[in-house]
Amino acid sequence: MEAGDPITSARGVGPVLGGKLADAGCRRIRDLLAHLPIRYEDRRTLGRLPGPEEEPSPETAPGALTVVVRLEKPRRVFGRGRFSRVQAIADDGENRAGVVWFNRPYLLNQLEEGASYLLHGVPRRRGGDGAWELANPTVERVGEETPRGAVRPVYGRIGDVPPSRVERLAGGVVSDMTEARGSNWIDEWLPEEERARHGLPSLAEALTEVHRPSPEASVGELNERRSPAHARLAYGEFLLQQLQLAAVRRRRRRQGKPHGYRICDAVRREARGLLPFQLTGAQERVLQEIVGDLSGPRPMLRLVQGDVGSGKTVIAALACLVAARSGLQSALMAPTELLAEQHFTSLARLLGSHLTLALVTSSQHIASDGRAAVRERIAAGRVDLTVGTHALIQERTRFARLGLAVIDEQHRFGVAQRQSLAEKGLRPDLLVMTATPIPRSLALTVYGDLDVSILDEMPPGRSPVETRVISADQRDQAVELVRERLRRGGRAYVVFPLIDAGEGSAAALPSLEESASWWADALGAPCGVVHGRVGRDERDGTMSRFADGSIEVLLATTVIEVGVDVPEATAMVILGAERFGLAQLHQLRGRIGRGTNRALGESICIAVSGGSSADAERRLAVFEESNDGFRIAEEDLRQRGPGEVLGTRQAGLPQFRFGDPARDWKWLVAARTDASVLLDRLAAPGNETLRRQLERRIPGIALSSQEPLSSQETVAP
Repeated sequence: MEAGDPITSARGVGPVLGGKLADAGCRRIRDLLAHLPIRYEDRRTLGRLPGPEEEPSPETAPGALTVVVRLEKPRRVFGRGRFSRVQAIADDGENRAGVVWFNRPYLLNQLEEGASYLLHGVPRRRGGDGAWELANPTVERVGEETPRGAVRPVYGRIGDVPPSRVERLAGGVVSDMTEARGSNWIDEWLPEEERARHGLPSLAEALTEVHRPSPEASVGELNERRSPAHARLAYGEFLLQQLQLAAVRRRRRRQGKPHGYRICDAVRREARGLLPFQLTGAQERVLQEIVGDLSGPRPMLRLVQGDVGSGKTVIAALACLVAARSGLQSALMAPTELLAEQHFTSLARLLGSHLTLALVTSSQHIASDGRAAVRERIAAGRVDLTVGTHALIQERTRFARLGLAVIDEQHRFGVAQRQSLAEKGLRPDLLVMTATPIPRSLALTVYGDLDVSILDEMPPGRSPVETRVISADQRDQAVELVRERLRRGGRAYVVFPLIDAGEGSAAALPSLEESASWWADALGAPCGVVHGRVGRDERDGTMSRFADGSIEVLLATTVIEVGVDVPEATAMVILGAERFGLAQLHQLRGRIGRGTNRALGESICIAVSGGSSADAERRLAVFEESNDGFRIAEEDLRQRGPGEVLGTRQAGLPQFRFGDPARDWKWLVAARTDASVLLDRLAAPGNETLRRQLERRIPGIALSSQEPLSSQETVAP
């Protein structure tokens, strides 16, 4: 039996069971081995049932009890509706306790009066009489093959196959393959040099330990996935993914660009003359990194991360100026029309007397010469900088000599869209920007093919925004705090999670449609409304009036999350704050406190929570105490995981089965460091197994001739 054999090769897997496993994605032996236990139970110490006045035996794991008992009077008891429970009396020869299993009626047919069973569960005091009871313990009939004194893996189900059956199948496969092939029962693909340097077990040792833990295993390490076995699996998975990125990066770096840049004193003077302010030290550093890339013979591949208001747009504008003075066109792609229009307005204000700009969106209204004429000018090379949405990557938008492609809020685009813009020119330089700070671990996994620059310094004059979290019944406090800012001449946002109460399943959340009039009356100030269903002309008019002060309060949804820049805005109320992720809350908060007028007073953001879970409370506590976008991003990753942080539309997001970028950060860094070295050794003798592993994911990787497969593909041993 080999790891690549069909799952029906496993002992005890016939056509019916094999079909159920295959339907759930477990088609080969390697898929079963990649289905790791969700937790481990320490059954190495057999205890006894606590007496009526006792606590559980302290020799057992905290709160858990493993005991051999005889079961008496098993019966099924019906509750309300369709719910039922199976009850029995457990007797260990010294004490007795109740046992109950909820909604597992099939157990009644498996339990025999007076037979001995091994139970593992947490004793608790039963309501009413206060007697001891085991609720939902694992149960196993005692026989010759019953493993005692062991660390037992507990699995999640695979489709319709229950956890107990999965445990038997996985353990059986490891035993059978070990018996047939010895201790190295699965092909090792990780080179010995890397394993020895990091002190990692072999793949066979790692898989044996996770599926059939040794008697000496640390249950704590296993449950936290910090054991050497888990480290080997995580590192191996990260290494394969980093080798993918390294191969892509190397192939791109080997492709020279057919254009060059003119960076001279005249261009530098013009750039300095554009700015009515001094660049921060971080902006100077990042700009030098970009100029260095542009001057080089290979296309730039750079990600610029910066917190809200750190000055990324200015950096992009200066790069576009350099491109224009080198006879090249630039394109800036934004994820929404509102953000594209905001960028176009701010860039036109900054560059309008120096460069020719155009805006391309799907629904734009161009009064002068029409959308087609704008595209004709771009194709003819008469536009220096084109700003737009995904309309830029449509076939009918063509460039004469695109040299620089800038993508804003990259996490809102898929990798394929990023590539599509890059393909509009002859290997243009690529500058990716995001105002959503990305944890370093995710930056390495998702943007591992890019160099990373960080704007970690805010422009002078900006002070931190005070943040408060209050409950929904304290909204009068929010009203007074906002009115205080309005009296000083400031402006305010009130952000609603929904447009109307009929959206989704969250009908209890405050909606703009139902609550806007209450907030307008309570604040007693001129208000405007902006949301995704408002037409462009109406929206633009409302935003203009908010910017010039004729509207003092903007009642909006999260459409104002990015791109809206009103320096006089000093207050924000976020309703239903428990429904938002940390990164989105931080993005919203970034719309205020952008001005330097001290007369307007301190800016304040009030998060109104309508009752929340423990996770939401932790999220809001971090939001309240920290203005550091990178700290918030790391906490967001820990709480919600990479999929939620980056969004489901991020087509390049790897789906790791073994490793966690936040928990296993050091192994991710090690994998990134090792990948570039290993790539050089792929063709050397002794690396055939590693090469085969990679060729399953990237055909022709040894020759670097093929595009990589999506890293969405999961890794199996």
